[in-house]
Amino acid sequence: MDFTIQNNKDTRSGFGEGLLEAGRRNPKVVAFCADLTPSVKMGDFAKEFPERFFQTGIAEANMIDMAAGMALSGFVPFTGTFAAFSTGRVYDQIRQCVAYSNKNVKIAASHAGVTLGEDGATHQILEDIALMKVLPNMTVIVPCDFNQTKNATLAAAEYEGPVYLRFGRPKVPNFTPVDDKFVIGKAQLLQEGTDVTIFACGHLVWKAVQALPILKEMGINAELINIHTIKPLDVEAVLKSVSKTRCVVTAEEHQRNGGLGDSIAQVLALHQPCPMEMVAVNDVFGQSGTPDELLQFFHLDTPDIVEAVKKVVARKQSN
Repeated sequence: MDFTIQNNKDTRSGFGEGLLEAGRRNPKVVAFCADLTPSVKMGDFAKEFPERFFQTGIAEANMIDMAAGMALSGFVPFTGTFAAFSTGRVYDQIRQCVAYSNKNVKIAASHAGVTLGEDGATHQILEDIALMKVLPNMTVIVPCDFNQTKNATLAAAEYEGPVYLRFGRPKVPNFTPVDDKFVIGKAQLLQEGTDVTIFACGHLVWKAVQALPILKEMGINAELINIHTIKPLDVEAVLKSVSKTRCVVTAEEHQRNGGLGDSIAQVLALHQPCPMEMVAVNDVFGQSGTPDELLQFFHLDTPDIVEAVKKVVARKQSN
């Protein structure tokens, strides 16, 4: 893929544009927001379709229940708030009213991970992927940039069943093609390689892209795969790559426990055991700081991916 940066844009704005376009395509698309309309970029939808937009106030549990009811009536509801409130605060409602009965509700979760920044640990949920992926019937999507988030939103609107869509607050490099069709459950091969496979999701995909030329200078030919759909995981793509490279690094803005790395490790343990390293938050809560400061503090930056690759390649060579 051509890694030319088109611009720097926040992924939450990709969701906003995708939601608006989904509303134009399908009159059954409706939206609910828990008092954070500007923050989660649902304002344009609310302005164009006021009769299809519902402001629930700070009542996230009610919002999920209302969305489930609308799904029963044939609508395609999107709920919007911060990821911390989209999951931890309403887990019972999601489990009982959405996942258990397989309702067609789309849970749009903004401000995920440490890149939320200065709001600090209470708002920087790092366990949401784990919470969502263990629910039967739930699809979990973590796109990497503005364009992919917009296309993922459109794909979620067309998909029948519960979806958890995770995105963020900061402006990040926007590099995927505008018209790149988003296929739920299909991993995206960004660069072929032979020495190591890097599986990344969300904001850390670009951090992994930046690692590629550094690794090349070291004589390491890395394969990079964007796992934008954590569940269902593209097991075929994982095994195809690992059968060639025979070692793996995963990179994610989430707890090491329960995230992308855990999903990949499970596949490898069952089918293709090999050396593996994880770039992720290691069993701690977040802190206040700028997004860049926090990525460095929690060892989620490009140098950390490079170090993980060096370590795992050395392990492979010593076997």
